[in-house]
Parts: sequence; C-alpha cells; structure tokens
Amino acid sequence: MNHPTILENTIAFVKSELQNAEGGHDWFHIERVYKNTLLISKQEKVDVFTVSLAALLHDIADPKFYKGDETIGPKKAQEFLLLQKVNSETIAHVVKIIEQMSYKNSFEKGAEKFTSKELEVVQDADRLDAIGAIGIARCFNYGGFKNRALYNPEISPNLNMTKEEYKNSEAPTINHFYEKLLLLKDTMNTKTGQKIATKRHRYMEQFLEQFYAEWKGIL
Repeated sequence: MNHPTILENTIAFVKSELQNAEGGHDWFHIERVYKNTLLISKQEKVDVFTVSLAALLHDIADPKFYKGDETIGPKKAQEFLLLQKVNSETIAHVVKIIEQMSYKNSFEKGAEKFTSKELEVVQDADRLDAIGAIGIARCFNYGGFKNRALYNPEISPNLNMTKEEYKNSEAPTINHFYEKLLLLKDTMNTKTGQKIATKRHRYMEQFLEQFYAEWKGIL
C-alpha cells in the first residue's frame, strides 16, 4: 500500500467531490483541517496515515447538505478507500472517526462512543477551523447561504438544545457563537489544540465586543 499515492488520489477525489460546495465546507476547509491535523500530529502518538485520510474525507458529504443523512459521508469514504485497496482495519478506523467527530454528537449524553487518539487529533483540527478569524468568516458565510439574520436582539441563544434542535436551528448567525463556537475551546482534546484554541477564542470575543458596539452605534 503506497501511502503517498493514496493520499494524492484522496486529495484529487475530495477536490472533485467538493468543487461546487458551500464556501465554508469546500476543499479549502478540508485543506486547512488537513494542515491542522498534521501540525497537531507532531505532538501526539498517532498513525499519521489514518489521521490524514480522516481529515481529508471527514466532510466528503456533510449531512447539512444531504437532508441530515449522516450515513452518506462514511459510506462514500469507505467506498473510495476500498477502491484504493486500503487495509480493512484502517478503513474501519477512518469511518468511525468520520461518524463520531461532529460537534452535534456531543448532544447525545450517556451513549457509548468510539474513541481513539486519532479521532481526538482530527476532531481538534476540525474544530480549530470553526473558531478564530476563519471560524467567524465561515459562520457568516453559512448564515448567508441559509439566508439567516445577522443578529436579532429579541432572539436569545438556546443553550440547552437537543441534537435535533441544533440540526434544525434557523436562529440568527450571532447566536451560533454562543450555541457552539465559544464552547469549542473547552472541548479540545490535545495540548496543541488547546493552545491554538485559546488564542482564536479570544479573537472571537474581541470581534463580538466590536460587533455589539457598532450595532449600538457606539463606535
């Protein structure tokens, strides 16, 4: 199994599949998560080939764009990796990472979940791309894609959502900061992820301070 060739083929496959994707979930998102994954992996004992494949394939079919179907992405990834003749153990691991890494799974309390160091690394890498300057840009890009209001002072964030409420939310974009983005810093699994997240978290806090000041006409 030639790892460099398989990774090259995976990159080409993902670029092709996501060529018309929404701007926050396109190839460039995948590329950033891939880079974050490699960066974090330098400080963690993980199988780099496995985390690389998982990072590249984690959003091959994001459920948000497939009527909430959470099975399509893992299935697409599995079918592609089988064609690449990746060993069955690695395929199974990559598929489990894709199935478990989404933030919305955190709403399922008490359920037994798959865990691995590889999952922790890719999950951190993905969540880092949801915060900081890039996270802000992606948040508003998706809000615009869904034609959501920027902000409505009369609609408070829902801090006790169920998984279904989270998936179906149509709240103003600013609410998403409180319902997810500002919570991500404390979900980081690795020391590298925690360090980077702390800096990006503060940037979002500063952005919100400026946003509210401008909204009120103070600045």
